[in-house]
Amino acid sequence: MSVLSSSPPALRRGQHAPKAWVESPLQLLSAVEAHHAGLLGHGTEVVLRSGVDPLVATAAEVERLGPHRGLAGVHVGTRVPLPAGTGTLVIGDAFSGTVQRRLLTLRAQRLVIADDGLATIHLLELLAAPDPRPLIRARARPTMARQALGLAAATRLRALGRAGRVVVFTALPVPEELRTAVTAHGIEVVAHDFPWLRSRPAGPPPQERQVVLGSSLVANGLVHRERYLEWIAGLAAVEPIAYRPHRREDPADLAELRRDPRVSVAEPGPPVEVCLRGLTREHRVISLPSTALTSLRLVLRGNGTTIEGVTVPAEWWTERADAALREHLSLFLDGPGTTR
Repeated sequence: MSVLSSSPPALRRGQHAPKAWVESPLQLLSAVEAHHAGLLGHGTEVVLRSGVDPLVATAAEVERLGPHRGLAGVHVGTRVPLPAGTGTLVIGDAFSGTVQRRLLTLRAQRLVIADDGLATIHLLELLAAPDPRPLIRARARPTMARQALGLAAATRLRALGRAGRVVVFTALPVPEELRTAVTAHGIEVVAHDFPWLRSRPAGPPPQERQVVLGSSLVANGLVHRERYLEWIAGLAAVEPIAYRPHRREDPADLAELRRDPRVSVAEPGPPVEVCLRGLTREHRVISLPSTALTSLRLVLRGNGTTIEGVTVPAEWWTERADAALREHLSLFLDGPGTTR
């Protein structure tokens, strides 16, 4: 199935087309931005993991906005592609078992790791450790076999880093101490601020001035559902809300929000970085801690939109939300009150 179609640019002799494997809308945007930044080379082929509808919607929007010159195309697939020769592979989720098994087969290839939300910071912390630590998701309870695969992937990734073949491409705020520790292992950290996306025309903003970003914290069992829904109702009591759901929110929770006439719940689609680029100084974005706060501050820079990160009250957290998670999330609360 072809989602985007364009003619691949001709490759010079000895060049190998870059490949990208993306499993979320943010990973797709990050891959396109990495291509735009010149990190990948010519003729980048992007493969979308099958079965993720928001990915297809985001790819269609990328096509509508006009993909960057030299992007060969985007299509749905079931396997992580392996570039030929010394070609570059782009991944987003370094904690995926499927991706980790592919990492073990990389030899001369170069690896670019694109943003995958909060998991990117967790990955950097694991890579910064003095000795290899298994690449296991935060709060996961892995089997011994999964631990072994995670350790093998970490060892291989660090070896690629020592050879100067790993780049982490991120728009997230990476603490300087963490950045220094990662680069000491040969892994390059490259920052970006969505220049390709910011250069594209924006669509109309929502009619409501108050925009709330949906959170995955409830779906992940980290915040009590009742507290969260009460908070949304309290905001709607002050002023009508345009609610942008997180792609992992429970449909039952969204159905309850839709029953409130003061809350306009958007249909699932491309990520907020794409959908909310038309916000103005008349709008106010409110969100619990989220990497979307960081990316929106970058995408809306100069628009004058108020972007407010809300600290999660202590009584909202469940027992699954440990201190390390809360500290990670605090990275995304800070930032200018507006994007002027």
